[in-house]
Amino acid sequence: MNHLYRVRPSSKAKRLALRLDPVERIFNLVVPLRCSMKQAYDFADQYEGWMQDRISSLPAEISFSHGSIIPLNGIDYKIDIHSDISLKKTFIELKKKDIYVLTNKVDPSVRIVRWIKAYSQNVLEVKSKEKSLTINKEIKKVTVRETKSRWGSCTCDGNLSYSWRLIFAPPEALDYVIAHEVAHLVHLDHSKQFWALCRELSKNYIAGKRWMKHHGHELMRYGSVPTYQEPLEE
Repeated sequence: MNHLYRVRPSSKAKRLALRLDPVERIFNLVVPLRCSMKQAYDFADQYEGWMQDRISSLPAEISFSHGSIIPLNGIDYKIDIHSDISLKKTFIELKKKDIYVLTNKVDPSVRIVRWIKAYSQNVLEVKSKEKSLTINKEIKKVTVRETKSRWGSCTCDGNLSYSWRLIFAPPEALDYVIAHEVAHLVHLDHSKQFWALCRELSKNYIAGKRWMKHHGHELMRYGSVPTYQEPLEE
């Protein structure tokens, strides 16, 4: 298997394509069903140098390990991990400058990701509902997900969904994405009326939108999630 890409046959694709997965740092080689694998591999070989350059230009990954500095809701925190093999579960607490982790795990990163997701959901839910109240719209549910192509979504029945990694964005960018999805509670499109409401709901529309456009991809460098699932702690 080529370390730069993995093959993804597609019944919908009309042409060969290389699409970067910024989380796993590998390209998806999209292959239409009518295309031969020889054509696909020849196509990928032509772009090997380009793929290497794209992957090497990605921002350095930031792991959830001891000493790592990560921003949460606009504030930098240092991950402070302490080991105690007598523990039956991992305890995580947000302190003034630290994310304090007391654990019996050699690598508690899965637990830290789970905690950050819960923290992210709480922040996004509170901020989303604050904005929805200003336009007299009800939010039924707010969830966070592991997404790679969309920062947020809104359904016609009032369910909002966000990427959990938004919690690492600057406050103005986080606020802009929330305003964007809350505005969809009124306009399920991207009409002039939608953008006007999005601007109205944003605290700093221009700066937030610009940051997400030019730097949003940088959020994917935070803590790639393992492909396996650990059992829940009792």
